[in-house]
Amino acid sequence: MADLRALFSSNDPIDASEAFTNRHHQWAIVAAAISEHLRHISAPGFDVEDLEAPRTNVVVFHGVGGVGKTTLLRKLEAALTTQDDRPVQWGAPSWTQRLLPIRIDLAHSASTGADFERIILTIRLALAGALGRTLPSFDVALRQYWEHVHPGEPLDEYVRRTGLVGRAASMLPQQLQNAVSEVAGALELPGLVGSAAGQVTSALVGALRERREHARALAGAARTAALLEAIPDLEALSYYPHLLAWDLSRLPAKKTVVPVVLLDTFEDTADRHRDLERLLQRLVWLLPNTLFVIGGRSRLQWADPALHGQLDWTGPAAWPGLAATAPQGVPNPRATAPAGRQHLIGDLSPVDCDAYLARRLVKDGQPLIGGDIRAVITARSHGLPLHLDLAVSRFLEIRRTGRTPAPTDFDHAFPALLARVVSDLTTEERHVLRSVSLLDAFDVDLATRTAGLTHQAPARRLTGRPLVSENPYAVWPFHVHRAIRSAVRTDVHSEDHWSPEDWHRAATRALAALGDQWTAAPSPGRMLLVACLRQGLRLARDHHLTDLGWLIEAAHAYTDDSIWEPLAPAAPSAPGDSEPDLDPPADALAELLTAIARRQHEHRQHTVDRITAVLDTPLLPADLTELALYYRAKAHKDLGHNHAARAGMQQVADAGGRLAPKARRGLANLARLAGDFPTALAAVPTLGWKGRHHRVLGDIRWSHGDTAQATAAFEAARTEAEQHDAPGERAMAQVRLALAVSFADPVRAADELALAHQLLERLDQRANTLLARIVGLIKDAGTPGVTDRAQSLHTDIDTAGLAYLARFVELALAFHHAVGSREAGLDATITRLHELTDGGDFAYFTDIAHFMADRPLPPPGSQTRWLDGEAAVCARWQALVAARRAYLNTPS
Repeated sequence: MADLRALFSSNDPIDASEAFTNRHHQWAIVAAAISEHLRHISAPGFDVEDLEAPRTNVVVFHGVGGVGKTTLLRKLEAALTTQDDRPVQWGAPSWTQRLLPIRIDLAHSASTGADFERIILTIRLALAGALGRTLPSFDVALRQYWEHVHPGEPLDEYVRRTGLVGRAASMLPQQLQNAVSEVAGALELPGLVGSAAGQVTSALVGALRERREHARALAGAARTAALLEAIPDLEALSYYPHLLAWDLSRLPAKKTVVPVVLLDTFEDTADRHRDLERLLQRLVWLLPNTLFVIGGRSRLQWADPALHGQLDWTGPAAWPGLAATAPQGVPNPRATAPAGRQHLIGDLSPVDCDAYLARRLVKDGQPLIGGDIRAVITARSHGLPLHLDLAVSRFLEIRRTGRTPAPTDFDHAFPALLARVVSDLTTEERHVLRSVSLLDAFDVDLATRTAGLTHQAPARRLTGRPLVSENPYAVWPFHVHRAIRSAVRTDVHSEDHWSPEDWHRAATRALAALGDQWTAAPSPGRMLLVACLRQGLRLARDHHLTDLGWLIEAAHAYTDDSIWEPLAPAAPSAPGDSEPDLDPPADALAELLTAIARRQHEHRQHTVDRITAVLDTPLLPADLTELALYYRAKAHKDLGHNHAARAGMQQVADAGGRLAPKARRGLANLARLAGDFPTALAAVPTLGWKGRHHRVLGDIRWSHGDTAQATAAFEAARTEAEQHDAPGERAMAQVRLALAVSFADPVRAADELALAHQLLERLDQRANTLLARIVGLIKDAGTPGVTDRAQSLHTDIDTAGLAYLARFVELALAFHHAVGSREAGLDATITRLHELTDGGDFAYFTDIAHFMADRPLPPPGSQTRWLDGEAAVCARWQALVAARRAYLNTPS
């Protein structure tokens, strides 16, 4: 069909057509439903008069306004009419039976009676043209109804007046009259031929009651007589489809046709006029040999037992294909039914959006809308076809002014989109919609509280609308379509649009509601924490909320376990990029947490720079300032800037805040790195769980070659982490457990290392992942390939800016060369260790390398303060080397 609006938009000729985006999946659904329907109605046990059998003759496509339901139904109608109108991608159908597509638009229903009449007449008109013959029992009933309800008004005039015209418009009145004459002739009552339908009907009823063979052959449905005796009003008309089904089932084989009725814009019926919906449901139920494809904004609720009494047939037993059941049998009114007869029309893919825009307007065989503009429109549409059509209209409007459209002309939402979407929402639902547009995702309680309402009904109704999608497995199941959300947030045109103060108050309510959900949860868990932080930080930043409230506590909870899920879009992350412009406190907090988390993927120097930029602002409260100081000190330690690291840790420890135990652990570790083991050991009893005392002790013990005590300490650290439900700490303890074991028992180390990798898979701990690879070198010491793997590790460590791990690689190489008695390799390794530990930290690694090879320390000797003397430590490391040699020389 030509796009007439585009055709008349300019003097400049444009090839404007209604481009159709491939909906192959929806066609496959309809094709499968047709095939199943044809098998069902041709089965030996099928009976159109069976009023108790469940109905499976319905397919529903629902979705937000503008998603393409009407276009789809039009294309289905065309594809079922002629093969030429079927997209090539859809392929040929598998059936050979004759189908009759009948599309009916239910938009703007004026009155229940008139609209239902129009639907019945539309179906019968279509059959008149397709069959060219009477349908006796139905036609007699319809003729009697017409004479009773529209006395003196000829049917043909009514058809022309109401627009029900077409090839069969003149055929229907004649076929109805022929049906009356046919019945009169069959009853051998020549005096009634040409008389009023009422007289013939009375005679037919009498003949049926007397079980006359000719009458039963023409109109022998079991309920025909009762229907014809009923007052021929709208109520009776709604049951006449039963007669139509019977007539269709009695057609000769060569005349057989299967109607496929496509009911469009069903929301104008179901959502507003339950009385008309009841009549339509009767139509569907009483025509089981007709397939109905329904398009509307909402799911069809006929399988919902709650509608019992409002409709004639309700519940999942009556409509198994429309029933909705969540996984494990939990009822869920929005889930896709197992039978697959209710389908959400999804958004178009970016590729489909671009293809649609390229085909929509063409000039000289080339797309009129350039690729740069198409890219902007596609991104802003989020796949919503209505947005694409509005963008096309905008493009033509700009061209009409004589200006060349630019990408910036389309980098916004369209007011018309919002008007279309909210047209059928109540005032309260629109209020809730605006409120939840602040949120990435929500549940009914969160929506209600953000809207400031005291009752949940409007929020529950909104979640049933197609503009709200559902993921039942998410923390919050519901989210508004992104294109609609954008339109709502930028709306300044509708009569009830919000002022900046309205948005600020709603954002304040939303932030408080998120905090209450996190703090009130019986077992909040990591997933809820991160979800609340993501939404809370964005709300506070976007709306300049100065009171951080629960976000402060949540920030500490987030950093406690070292998992580092992403929280917010990262600020510029490459060195040399401009630093973010921090304004509200929430912006500073978001940048701080992002810098802490991103350090797993950035050079540690960049982490120092980002945290320093945050500290240079006066925006963070005191306890968050301590958080920044602590993690900057950790980054300094990783870089080998131990003087700066000690200063930062000491500052946090002296403050005595909640991070003081962690800072004291950091100071103990720094003492160990400097070779001051007595000081480090003395700090262990003061650390407790928060200071990770077992892990600190294990690091001290393995450095002394005491792998047994180190293993016990790390096992205790892992157990304690499990007791506190701290998977991040558990993974760190497991990596260090594998480290201790790898020197003494390579067989067990393989198992421990496998578990470490398994635990790290779900986390984002770059340093520990690299350390686990180093543990693999130690486990394989004395075997081929270790040196090459070490070189690759050095490259990755340099990229990460984790300078301290380079010492671990060299220590692993020292063990490898000592086990293999490779003197030249050991000399080179010890030289590199001297260079890497020249600043004093990790100098004891050089001592250990000498101990492994049973070499004396060069003058002036070691500055390391060992716990039990240099000789004991040397003996333990020599024993580990000897044990590995024996293991490698033992026949397998």
